[in-house]
Amino acid sequence: MGQMDELMAGDPGLLDFSNGTLAVLMVIIALSVVSGVIARRFIFPILMDILSKTDRIDGKTLFAPKSLGWMVGFLVMHTAIDWTGSNCEPVWDEGLMSTVSNTIWAAFVLLMLIAAYRLVDYLDAFIVVEGGDMASRRSLASVAESVGRLAVVIFGIFVLAGLAGMDLNGLIAGLGITGLALALAAKDSVANIFGAISILIDKPFNVGDWIIVDGIEGEVVTIGLRTTLIRTSADTMVSIPNSNITNSPVENFSHRRFRRIRPNLEFEADSDQGSLRSFCDSLSSQVLDDPRATKPEDSWIRIKSFAPSKVTVATNFYCISSSNTEREFREDILMMARARASEHELKFHEPRRREHQSL
Repeated sequence: MGQMDELMAGDPGLLDFSNGTLAVLMVIIALSVVSGVIARRFIFPILMDILSKTDRIDGKTLFAPKSLGWMVGFLVMHTAIDWTGSNCEPVWDEGLMSTVSNTIWAAFVLLMLIAAYRLVDYLDAFIVVEGGDMASRRSLASVAESVGRLAVVIFGIFVLAGLAGMDLNGLIAGLGITGLALALAAKDSVANIFGAISILIDKPFNVGDWIIVDGIEGEVVTIGLRTTLIRTSADTMVSIPNSNITNSPVENFSHRRFRRIRPNLEFEADSDQGSLRSFCDSLSSQVLDDPRATKPEDSWIRIKSFAPSKVTVATNFYCISSSNTEREFREDILMMARARASEHELKFHEPRRREHQSL
């Protein structure tokens, strides 16, 4: 410490600082800046790359939030100034440096809260679910981020109140009474929070699933503490309270194992019965031979009903769960039906033709 004391010794100058003390402070500031940059650009990405459970984290391109870098810088600066004042004999204004030290500490605490709020976005990197189900992980991360931000805000209120010199015991007691009143007044919000927990436990859907709930159809975007956001086919966003979801039936299209195709075919009433049966058998055989078809034991094509002007043939086929496959397979089934009808000399029902003949 003797060399540091000799370096900072001298006559007081600008703001009662000696030249040596000013030089030491400049070094402390430079060290703080370098520490913040290293923490943000190197240490944080390396730690995230090692600890994260997802490929989304890439240590080569990931930077920490700027608030984290500033937070580390202010922490190093406060620690260095406090250590210098306690272990050395700097020539400076004690009152001024005490104020500076307290201000730096307050800035560190504020930046710590901001950094914690920003780092909530990385919570999904540490979430692991059984089987590595990405949809479940996104759903859990969506709620975890909401809970994390709420926790940071509540914790920040108490920390800032403490920095401002407020009596925390009185504040906590007051919040207890106020919280009880708010809980009674905001019972719907509490119900929505429990609704979010129920969604996570029961898993009727995950983020990214296409569902119908409470009359709304669309893709689940986020599951929050209070509401679930759904993007409809019209690309609009609909916010549904979680309590409504838990009290309503949920139809989840993303969990389908297969898709059902049931086109009805109508023929003229005077169609030959033998031709109709042959048509049904040949079409069924051709469709089931297609590699896209599934569940052959539950697939069929049969005459459904007779009417004065037409015969209705009902079909029931299945394909793998893919919207593109379903559209293509439905189209191909109709084209197959047209070809088989032509082979068996069957005419599709045309109401306008029937009306013209009657006239």
